Amino acid sequence: MSEPHAAKDTHAKALAINLQASIYGSFAEIGAGQEVARWFLTVGAASGTVAQTISAYDKAVSDDTYGAGTRYVSRERLLAMLDHEYKLVTERLGPARGIRTCFFAFADTVATRNYKGDNEQHGWVGLRFQTEPGSDPSDVLLHVNMMDPTAQQQQEALGVLGVNLLYGAHHARGSADEFLACLSDALSIDRLEIDVLELSGPAFAGQDPRAWCLELVRKQMARAIVFDHAFHVVEPSSVLRKRPLIIDRGRFDTLERFHADMLHAGDLALRAEQINLAREPLGIVEIALHPVLDDDAPDNRTLLARVESALGLAPALVTDLPEAYQLAPYLRRYTTEPLRLVGGVSMLAYILQSQFYDALVGLLEGMGKLFASNVKFYAYPMPRAAVTEALGSGPSRVRFADSKSAVIGADDLILEPPLHHLYRYLREAGWVVPIEVVQG
Repeated sequence: MSEPHAAKDTHAKALAINLQASIYGSFAEIGAGQEVARWFLTVGAASGTVAQTISAYDKAVSDDTYGAGTRYVSRERLLAMLDHEYKLVTERLGPARGIRTCFFAFADTVATRNYKGDNEQHGWVGLRFQTEPGSDPSDVLLHVNMMDPTAQQQQEALGVLGVNLLYGAHHARGSADEFLACLSDALSIDRLEIDVLELSGPAFAGQDPRAWCLELVRKQMARAIVFDHAFHVVEPSSVLRKRPLIIDRGRFDTLERFHADMLHAGDLALRAEQINLAREPLGIVEIALHPVLDDDAPDNRTLLARVESALGLAPALVTDLPEAYQLAPYLRRYTTEPLRLVGGVSMLAYILQSQFYDALVGLLEGMGKLFASNVKFYAYPMPRAAVTEALGSGPSRVRFADSKSAVIGADDLILEPPLHHLYRYLREAGWVVPIEVVQG
């Protein structure tokens, strides 16, 4: 459908939908008030859009309406809501007005901030809609993290997102750029983060939702997205929740044997620490869109090929976190278990260079952020030639101990003063740990 007029703000978008008589449907919202429906009910002409609003807030009522057996804030519950509400609106109103109406069902199931503020504040938001009267429906599903400090602000942000979604699905779905710009209007990542975007149906024929998800990160609508082994973008907690993590950061333009060996060595090293682990350790590969050590900015096709290859090792994390110290706070949203970065000694040498911490007070603050809250760096040995090549045009304040060994380990790195004092402290405190070459 063409855009009826240049609706810019939330009020104008909601009113434009209300005034377009061919768009008609239901709103089902659980856990964050009825903030989306409220926009359409208060801007005027709501009778042109709203067939029904419902909030099955009580768990027994929700189970009776949408079926039991799923978590209340989950993709499965969202799909059950969309199935039920879309079927209801089309069966009830299809015979009378189906020839001239594009029906929709909007649904969300959300956990906003509780009284103590100690809950996971997130939700699933979805829209099932027709592009033409009588056409097969299309779906947009979103997973969102509520970042505002109060429940009221989180509800307000959700209301804006819902209006943006309904408007964008009908008037701004021609490209990822157009749709995501509409989706993020009047919002920022400090208020609401979208880390899953699923698209299906004729409205999105020929589109790759995985590429659209990468655009969420590029446009700073998400800090990171997570790919599971099946190459699907999934809710991060479904992979990361309460897991001890061993993280390999890299480009992964080619998948080498040492990547698998390094993750395996990291797993053995973590188990050798003999600490109580809530769950089995999980290896993760992380690809930063704009790594501080690399000017490479791969396009989506190239990046998806790298992700697909890396999934042969482990689930993949694509982030907008250029530096290693930025990763721990993100992962701490989902797990309090040990975090172990694993990398070659060349990466360790780069991490210890102060020029990469210009945005911070200094290198000490960077190290403090990196090694906070049960984080260690496992330093994997590398061939001397590979280390020399990796550091050839980089840090000049690193040299190797005099040795004829063909392999360079963590204790072979010598940093110039005063960095060598910091490095010795990190080693002796156990935050930098040499690990052995292991073939998985």
